[in-house]
Amino acid sequence: MANISNPTPRTRVVREPQRGVYDRETVYQILDEGLICHIGFVADGQSYVIPMLYGREGDVLYIHGSPASRMLRNLVQGVPVCVTVTLLDGLVLARSVFSHSMNYRSVVILGKATLVDDPAEKISALRTLSEHIVPHRWDDARQPSEKEMKVTAVLRIPIEEFSGKVRVGPPHDSEEDFSFPTWAGVIPLETKMGAPIPDERCQRELPVYLRDYSRKRDE
Repeated sequence: MANISNPTPRTRVVREPQRGVYDRETVYQILDEGLICHIGFVADGQSYVIPMLYGREGDVLYIHGSPASRMLRNLVQGVPVCVTVTLLDGLVLARSVFSHSMNYRSVVILGKATLVDDPAEKISALRTLSEHIVPHRWDDARQPSEKEMKVTAVLRIPIEEFSGKVRVGPPHDSEEDFSFPTWAGVIPLETKMGAPIPDERCQRELPVYLRDYSRKRDE
């Protein structure tokens, strides 16, 4: 697929359009750093937004769960979905309360989910989900059993209609507020990894991939 997505009327950023991002490289960097997506859909006239783990393989997003869950039961019927991922990078404190903001990176994907029936793609998708959360963990842990595979549904969401939105930088105060006597600037925010805590029955030393764990995929 082309690296640049032409935004549709549904994905074009209207509010603060200069923050709109439509290239796959930037959007995929956001997706690969995030951990949780929120999936919006409508079932029986009621809207739902459900937090989910996810994984990306190329131009496809994978999610998984119980086949009995309301969300998956509805998504496999082809209902439209809206997937969002947001990374919060800082609190932006302006001189005016009205001008306070946040620095962030976000992605919106619109489309329809389909059930993964092919066994090879299903196991590959589960590996993608595992590696997205903790790289190198899949080969270091027990593989899914046949029973576990039967009670797990995997859905595929194509990344075709999408957009990103990014805010960076300092507060944008009005000229007349620059003299107001209060602190203004940015409080950076980041996901910090604590020291791993071993299970009391764990006898193995901490592997390197956990010792050096980070969400920054370029590190």
